[in-house]
Amino acid sequence: MTFDTEIDRRNTDCIKWDKMESAFGVSPEDGLAMWIADMDFPPGPFLQEAMQGLLTRADYGYFCGLESYEDAIIGWMRDRHGWTVEREWMFTTYGLGNGIAITLNALTAPGDEVIIFSPVYHEFAAKITKTGRVVKELPLAIVDGVYTMDFDAYAGMLSGRETMVIACSPHNPAGRVWTQEELTALADFCQRHDLLLISDEIHADLTFAGHTHIPMHVAAPQIADRLVMTTSASKTFNIAGGRTGCVTIPDPDLRARFHRFFNTLDMQPNLLGVALTRAAYSPAGAAWCDALCTYLEGNAAVFNDGVNAIPGLSAMPMQGTYLAWVDFAGTGMERPEFSERVYGTARIAATPGHTLGKGGESCLRFNVGMPRARVREAVDRLADAFADLQ
Repeated sequence: MTFDTEIDRRNTDCIKWDKMESAFGVSPEDGLAMWIADMDFPPGPFLQEAMQGLLTRADYGYFCGLESYEDAIIGWMRDRHGWTVEREWMFTTYGLGNGIAITLNALTAPGDEVIIFSPVYHEFAAKITKTGRVVKELPLAIVDGVYTMDFDAYAGMLSGRETMVIACSPHNPAGRVWTQEELTALADFCQRHDLLLISDEIHADLTFAGHTHIPMHVAAPQIADRLVMTTSASKTFNIAGGRTGCVTIPDPDLRARFHRFFNTLDMQPNLLGVALTRAAYSPAGAAWCDALCTYLEGNAAVFNDGVNAIPGLSAMPMQGTYLAWVDFAGTGMERPEFSERVYGTARIAATPGHTLGKGGESCLRFNVGMPRARVREAVDRLADAFADLQ
């Protein structure tokens, strides 16, 4: 595997590098891009072979043969996650952001309140707002240093206008892998309050030793009648440019409701995304994914241990993903000051925690999906930027 190989993504129309200066004032010439959630690793050779196959065939017209693509998804979910998926349950969307927006439009009404557990991936709130629904933030609690859902507290926070929950499993930004007990409690909460549930499982493959991702449909089959599963190969294999996601709805009635709206969009899968997903969900892709998870766990240890050695900084333990969550509250600094030290002094572009909702105001999210030498460099830069506290 080539995870230590340095690649230069500057001036390639890569958002992560070519938009970091306009977003954060950090030049790609001397900065480190640790914000948007994609990785700085060379693509797996199986992906390159799939792309070369498209070039060799030299046919970019209308296409068929989606059965092998669907078989790849079905096989991956069965073999890696113990989840049995039927072909007729699946809808292909232009990535999962698109899939979530379609689900909101199809299964809720304008003005409905949609619950998110914050802090959480900022695009959930964005999609809720764009579709004319209302964001309802329920704050995550911190127990034993990690996030957990506090359903006893949530019961008293509801207005009665909520119709749906969007949950992130594993959790972004903190890399939390939810347990069977927590997923059961989430299912009970949805049943008790008559809520539909979107389970966004885009980071499902990226778990560390001792932690196992459990698909929501496996953890709580009793809520199949209110469950929408969203998955994609895009985060695991860094193929978000393929704009391909999968919305899976086991219940026939709920699926029919979704399909009525989905069908009005006249959407079709794209050739590039299909080819890349089919290649990713293969034995070669599985071996690459296993090696990636081991490497990311090492990166997380290097970054979090280094950050936690800096007085005033605290990194939440990661159980998966490549997104580290660092709290700067211990510095005693307000957000503009610690942000200036990270962006201006350390020259690191990280995601502002306040954009991920309540509870993120004193935090920044760092993407450690990069060669380990860059992770070590990031730690050194942060240590220098906060050296006066040591």
